This record gives sequence, structure tokens and C-alpha cells, in this order.
Amino acid sequence: MNTRSLALTTTLALAALAAGAAMAQDKPMEGKPAMEKCLGVSIAGKNDCAAGPGTTCAGTSKTDYQGNAFKLVPAGTCADIKTPKGMGSLKPIKA
Repeated sequence: MNTRSLALTTTLALAALAAGAAMAQDKPMEGKPAMEKCLGVSIAGKNDCAAGPGTTCAGTSKTDYQGNAFKLVPAGTCADIKTPKGMGSLKPIKA
């Protein structure tokens, strides 16, 4: 095999690996369920990251069931979560 064909083979192999890695990131890891952000279901100080205005990240929500604070839950379960203030939501809940 000459240098040119070796370089071409190496380039094609690396491209195939990169494409496979990119496609794999679209799917949840095997054995772990897909997750979604469910707003209005976390207890004060127990939210996951990026809770909205007045908060900076995980654990910074100020009130129970804060409408702009989320918790990661298994995909498809958010709307079934009942709280004293109503049901979970995929969109921010106005207070």
C-alpha cells in the first residue's frame, strides 16, 4: 500500500468513526431513560440547573413548585406529576 492510499484509508476510517460518534449522541445511553425538564415540580432548593430569573443553577429555587424551576424526570412523565399547585409542565408556569 502506498502512502497516498494509506492516507486516504486513514481519513475515511476517521470520518466513519466521527459520523458514528455524532449519531450516537442523539440517542440516550443504553440502560438510561431519556429525560425531560419538568417545571413546577421541584421543592425549594432541590431544582436542577437553570431555574430562571432570580436563580443561578441547581438548588437555587426559592419556593416549592416554583413555576420556572425544573427537575429532570423520565421523558413522558412530566404531565402526570401532581403537586399541591397543579400538574407538572414542559413550559414555565406563571405564578
